[in-house]
Amino acid sequence: MNRRSFLKSTVALTSVITLRELTPPARAAAGQKAVLNLCSQEGRIPGGSLKEKVANLQKYGCTGIEFGGNPSNRIAEIKATLKGTGIKVSALCWGSQKGDLVSLDMAKRKAGIEAIKSALNTAAELESNGVIFVPCFHKQSELKPAELDKVLEEILPAIGDHAKKVGSRVLLEPLNKKETFYINRLEQAVAICTKLNNDGICMMGDFYHMALEESDQTQAFITAGKWLHHVHLATRDHRILPAQEPHSYVAGFKGLKQIGYQDFCSLECGCKKGTDPAVEVPKAFDYLRQQWDEAKV
Repeated sequence: MNRRSFLKSTVALTSVITLRELTPPARAAAGQKAVLNLCSQEGRIPGGSLKEKVANLQKYGCTGIEFGGNPSNRIAEIKATLKGTGIKVSALCWGSQKGDLVSLDMAKRKAGIEAIKSALNTAAELESNGVIFVPCFHKQSELKPAELDKVLEEILPAIGDHAKKVGSRVLLEPLNKKETFYINRLEQAVAICTKLNNDGICMMGDFYHMALEESDQTQAFITAGKWLHHVHLATRDHRILPAQEPHSYVAGFKGLKQIGYQDFCSLECGCKKGTDPAVEVPKAFDYLRQQWDEAKV
């Protein structure tokens, strides 16, 4: 598909397509029962070393750990620490590289593309689900959504092909409007994934952003369907641990169950000031398990 025909059929993908207009992709496998694989970002777990953090995750009944950026210099440490523990690397929370991948400065764009490819190499080496990518935060691009669609159409196919080659994937992350003007809802990321139709380009959902942007969390996850390969967990108001302020995950969990979700749900949140993470983190996981059980489908 050339750039002209892509734009003709998908003008402003991220701004004009509504949730109900998209046909949900099929479940990952017919009759597949969803599982709740709880995990956390490394920095959220109590412990003075990676070994201690992993031991605590085991104690809490978790199955994964998420790392920030591109921990290419820690591959040996991470693999050695996780060996035999049953804890896997869920994803790399990589971000936007300051918007370099959508920059009009071709040198910056080229460097950004090489940087995400390097992160994908690391993710593959660690056998994780992929690399979380945000095209741009506020003030990182002056392009309009339709123009950003053009850039992604130009760069993502080759990045997706690289991801497949090494055994990983890009995970597009929708953010709320306070953080970006581009890709705010899950169906906007689905539109990009569907149009590109490249298994190396997928997406994730974040309960914090979804609480601000999605009118129907169940349907949002159903729409994401087969493209969804990671989920972040946090409360809506202050991005703190589940159970530390009123916040229900039931509606979203219903959607995950309906698509037979198999990947990780990861804490991306802080601990309420003045509280003990060693006490509150395991309580948060217990609360999430209760919410999962309440999500009847």
